[in-house]
Amino acid sequence: MGTDSEISALKERLAALDTERATLARRVSALELPENPGSGIPTRLAAVNAESPRAHKIALFRRLFRGRLDVFPRRFESTVSGKVGYAPACRNDFVKGICGKPKIKCGQCTNQAFIPVDDAAVLAHLTGTETGKTKKTKEQDFTIGVYPLLPDETCWFMAADFDDADWLLNVTAYRDSARDLGLPVAIERSRSGNGAHAWIFFEQAVPAVDARRLGTLLLTAAMDRRPDLSFEAYDRLFPSQDLMP
Repeated sequence: MGTDSEISALKERLAALDTERATLARRVSALELPENPGSGIPTRLAAVNAESPRAHKIALFRRLFRGRLDVFPRRFESTVSGKVGYAPACRNDFVKGICGKPKIKCGQCTNQAFIPVDDAAVLAHLTGTETGKTKKTKEQDFTIGVYPLLPDETCWFMAADFDDADWLLNVTAYRDSARDLGLPVAIERSRSGNGAHAWIFFEQAVPAVDARRLGTLLLTAAMDRRPDLSFEAYDRLFPSQDLMP
């Protein structure tokens, strides 16, 4: 019984440390992200280019693709089923006796040890490997996503995903409709090559409900511009919901 009590106490201590670490990581990120002339990070995003120091590139990436700092999703590909998706990055992922997947979902697990967003995770994503070295095996692939909806139900960007056969024409109509309103849009080719993401970045966090209304407005304008475009022409908007469940 004494051993069981000690194990329970140690698990509680580990959980408390994980919570404290996530809190500290959020504070560090909050201090790093704002533009600070004395930090060595360029005060203008346009100042970052291919020749910029690594730290500046990471800062730019984190400044644009801001989401939750306490957790991020990591891409996985099952070697058994071939299923591809994203799941919260967790230190206890598939640890025997601790992780309950696939029977227990991450959101319902009592042994959560989610990994917060930091420069190391972003560097691994940008290089494609967890070690930051050249890819050698499929198992080393490292791709992260972002949870754009913040706890206060705001977001720093809005993105639309186009996946149908005419994705190029549709995303172009969407971009041109945004430009008519004076909104710059960044277009990114999908990982599959058969689609695109249209990103709009905000200067400050805005209510997710307003961001999604903007996306719907732009989709409607794009359909007026290109009658063949329908609401089936895009997969979804990010954030994918107005409120935190």
